[in-house]
Amino acid sequence: MKTKVKWISAVNFVAESETGHTVLMDGPESAGGKNLGVRPMELILMGVGGCTSFDVVTILQKSRQTVSDCVAHIDADRADDVPSVFTKIHFHFVVTGKSLKESLVKRAIELSAEKYCSGSIMLGKAGVEITHDFEIVEG
Repeated sequence: MKTKVKWISAVNFVAESETGHTVLMDGPESAGGKNLGVRPMELILMGVGGCTSFDVVTILQKSRQTVSDCVAHIDADRADDVPSVFTKIHFHFVVTGKSLKESLVKRAIELSAEKYCSGSIMLGKAGVEITHDFEIVEG
């Protein structure tokens, strides 16, 4: 896997994936940014959220569950000192579907956390405390 990050101006950068997709990153005004894009650490959190959500939906579909929506609300705490690494991340999944089995939703989240989500497993090995919970919405 490869990516390229190009400096645009001040603390504004554009990242391009090897598949040709781009993401604009920018810093806060206090650091010379113009708030034109996501912060790099926000992007890491978004990536981990996408990774685990991909797993959860895919596992549920393979379990023959009828999922119509899955939203991961993610709260993270960072260290006060530099480097301001993540110290805690909590994932709250809201999974919507028809007659979803609670045990299968729980298992999908566990499998993502323990076996499949490279991002959250990597962060966990780096000492980040990662927790999960979920709710099921009939729909």
